[in-house]
Amino acid sequence: MLAIIGGSGMTRLSCLEISHRQIIRTPYGEPSGPLTFGKIKDQDIIFLARHGHGHTIPPHAINYRANLWALHSLKPSHVIAVASVGGIRADLTPGRLVVPDQIVDYTYGRNFTYFEGKDQPVTHIDFTLPYTQQTRALILQAAGNANEDIFDGGVYAATQGPRLETAAEINRLEYDGADMVGMTGMPETALAREIGLNYATIAVVANYAAGRGTNVKSIPLKEIYAVLEQAMVGVRNILEHVVNCHGD
Repeated sequence: MLAIIGGSGMTRLSCLEISHRQIIRTPYGEPSGPLTFGKIKDQDIIFLARHGHGHTIPPHAINYRANLWALHSLKPSHVIAVASVGGIRADLTPGRLVVPDQIVDYTYGRNFTYFEGKDQPVTHIDFTLPYTQQTRALILQAAGNANEDIFDGGVYAATQGPRLETAAEINRLEYDGADMVGMTGMPETALAREIGLNYATIAVVANYAAGRGTNVKSIPLKEIYAVLEQAMVGVRNILEHVVNCHGD
């Protein structure tokens, strides 16, 4: 069974034949919304809209722990997260797709670990390679089979939001080695590792980051949604082929 977390631009999965929806309660509260169950080409799929129904939950207010715990309780073989990002690197132009291989965390004040509380021992996880390599390979294979152009690798900078960054902040992120910037990569990625989920991300470049490309002075927010709508066609194509690869 595959699990898919949809971000901005993907509040639903049009290729999914829905069977039912289910509210799952966790020790960490309720997830962003009910989980949607169904099939893509006879393969069982779980879908969760990260920002909730109608895209009403901002990045800093998402209950990441509940979301990941709910998926974990269903024992999916892989979790594929879809997230929109701003392109910092020159070749990450609007509409491009990326499978990042590294992440830098700039968020704060979020519930970022399951290992806390009086009775919890101090626990460290290896986060050298933050994304599961088998899951990344599955996405890349599916993209190749689907004839969808996708970048293999890149550093995702996770910022707090919900505002977009200043041009100076993007300069700092680039200096730190970031190729793209988003708001939902952390603590989602680390929480997935803590509970042993096979997790990777398809990053959709929705716009040039502040001060980059055509967005030197401002970011035209209205254009972002049009870019996402077009790019999600490719994402859905890849996901359909992920199902085929996963079934092999």
